[in-house]
Amino acid sequence: MKRILSIFLTLIIISGTFTTSFAADFDINQVIAETASYIYKTISKPQIGSIGGEWAVLGLVRSGVEIPEEYYQNYYKALEECVKERKGILHDKKYTEYSRVILALTSIGKNPKDIAGYNLLTPLGDYEKTIWQGVNGAIWALIALDSGNYDMPNNPNAKVQATREMYINHIIEKQTSDGGWALSGDVADPDVTGMALQALSKYQNNEKVKTATEKALDCLSNMQKENGGFSSYEVETSESSVQVLVALCELGVSIDDERFVKNGKSVLDNLFSFYENGKGFKHIHEDSTNLMATEQCFYALVALKRASEVRNTLYDMSDAKKVNVSSDTVGLAGKNADVKKMSITSPGKTFADIAQHKDKTAIESLASRGIINGKTENSFEPESTMTRAEFATIIARGLGLPQKSNVIFKDVTTNDWFYNYVGTAYSYGIIKGVSENEFNPNGTITREEAAVMVTRAAKLCGMDTEMDTLAVRDSLAQFFDYVKASSWAQSSLAFCYNEKILDDSVMDIKPKEAFTRAEIASMLYNMLL
Repeated sequence: MKRILSIFLTLIIISGTFTTSFAADFDINQVIAETASYIYKTISKPQIGSIGGEWAVLGLVRSGVEIPEEYYQNYYKALEECVKERKGILHDKKYTEYSRVILALTSIGKNPKDIAGYNLLTPLGDYEKTIWQGVNGAIWALIALDSGNYDMPNNPNAKVQATREMYINHIIEKQTSDGGWALSGDVADPDVTGMALQALSKYQNNEKVKTATEKALDCLSNMQKENGGFSSYEVETSESSVQVLVALCELGVSIDDERFVKNGKSVLDNLFSFYENGKGFKHIHEDSTNLMATEQCFYALVALKRASEVRNTLYDMSDAKKVNVSSDTVGLAGKNADVKKMSITSPGKTFADIAQHKDKTAIESLASRGIINGKTENSFEPESTMTRAEFATIIARGLGLPQKSNVIFKDVTTNDWFYNYVGTAYSYGIIKGVSENEFNPNGTITREEAAVMVTRAAKLCGMDTEMDTLAVRDSLAQFFDYVKASSWAQSSLAFCYNEKILDDSVMDIKPKEAFTRAEIASMLYNMLL
């Protein structure tokens, strides 16, 4: 019996069931969504600054979470005013101020070469002033310049004109004897080591850089604690795990690499140990959450998410989408004056059952604006069908139309939750009944019915929806079953396929079949995009 028990215990230990994983307790997509919402609500007007400024902007825009463009407009406006007031000088000595701002600007697709008439890249061309802060200055100058693949700026006032090679060499020269980096002294600090690796990540074809990188990774591995975290100046902080995690992502090293898993715990496990549901992250375990730690932990999770999806790294912003920093949102010339762009009210809203769904972006975008709801708080049920009343509701919400109670259908009463939405959609000519006085609100919406309603909505938005008979026939002839579509729906179906509101890569229309909730979200999103 003792022998059996001994074997049983040995197997448990080998299998690792004695260790627990924080990462297993959290859905990274959910945490990103919750933290994005927290940052958006807490920092209502981002300004220039290491807290409540650039890191919040960069993290949010690189996360892909739906945030109102007004948010980035406010930041850009505040930046322009600050640059004008300071006459282009963000700081006399701390040139990391320029690097941080350049990163934020690049992330929103703005060129730092012309901000209120000033080129914010120019200061980084001054080698001596940039490294006045030590290795930190060189590190962030490289990260900033490489984020947009900017040429090294010529600084006519510099005593020593900088080059990328000079910054790389400076970083390597400052490597400590134990293989890492520190702001001072010869004992490596995990934060600075992680940042240095981020800066050197783009130069791994350089033999000196490659050698320095391998030494630094070994150094970090040796510094990692049994709980997966790191201590800076003998204090374990979330920010230390942040910089190591981002470094691994920039280098393409898996967080499950055996060098960075201790006692079954990874860097991610440690990072999650600082998290409080919906309240952000702590700096140290004994504290409450704070904004600085939250912003940094957030962008680290964004870096990991991007790596897991094989997208550009956090700091490789060649894929940055230009944000419209103008507040002009008039829309198409023929738009009905009552059509309004819906603002984001729940940034980061997502559902557990759409994490891997192809229509995830569309669903999250509509949900964040209150246009479409889940079946429950955490469940969307993407493959379920939608009723005609539900469809009328999301169309009315999607266009931001003022509610009207003009209902002529006897099967839609004032006690129905959808009464005003059906009345609104009917008043604007988006919907019609299945007969003169019946709407059939609880009937499922078919693909051809949805196409007709979306086409009417598109016309309200100012789109040209008219197509002649020949154009309709040419558009639909590619589908095997186009003849099954009702004559009253064919023009609308053709319009939706032509405008990419419906996916024209499929082989058939299936006009009489019910649309799924995910397909409807995608359709409306494509129309409003």
